[in-house]
Amino acid sequence: MLAAMSFIDRIVRNTLTSFCAILLLLMVAFTVYSVVMRYVFENPPVWGDLLTVLSNIWLVFFALALTVRDKDYIALDLIYSWLPPKVSFCIQQFWSMVIFGLGLVMIIWGIEVVTTMGGKYWEMWYFAWEDGQIVFKPNYMPKKYAVAIVPISGFLVCVAAIASICEDVFRLRTGTYKWSKDVDIQS
Repeated sequence: MLAAMSFIDRIVRNTLTSFCAILLLLMVAFTVYSVVMRYVFENPPVWGDLLTVLSNIWLVFFALALTVRDKDYIALDLIYSWLPPKVSFCIQQFWSMVIFGLGLVMIIWGIEVVTTMGGKYWEMWYFAWEDGQIVFKPNYMPKKYAVAIVPISGFLVCVAAIASICEDVFRLRTGTYKWSKDVDIQS
């Protein structure tokens, strides 16, 4: 069971890392293309800046889930080193639960924002699923597509926080818990 969970965890991490790498690459490509078109050919695309910003936003939200899973968010390592191991464990679990709560907030209000978001990006076309196939829509892209990352990221943050809590509890029980990547805590 533990091996299967570790395998799934590795797949999810690698997938999210790949998405982040692709979004970073796209962000650079959109920026370079827009700059070249603007200053060399004096014909910038109307969609270049928007796609750069959207790639950046989605990258940051995907990376949030990765940082929660790796416990690389604001960790009070100095304070943890001064406290007894069980106390530092409890504080870390508290922060993981707070992050889980943040993920729930992102899901709940993110879904509300997506469902009530009005307006469209005039400079963007989009693809939609209709009649069992993907179709190209030559009119404007709804703004709700851009903010859909909020509930998606909220779900990923909740899963990452739960996985971190479960992993820490398991490691504390087996005596292999670490409050830092460099220090072992013996129960």
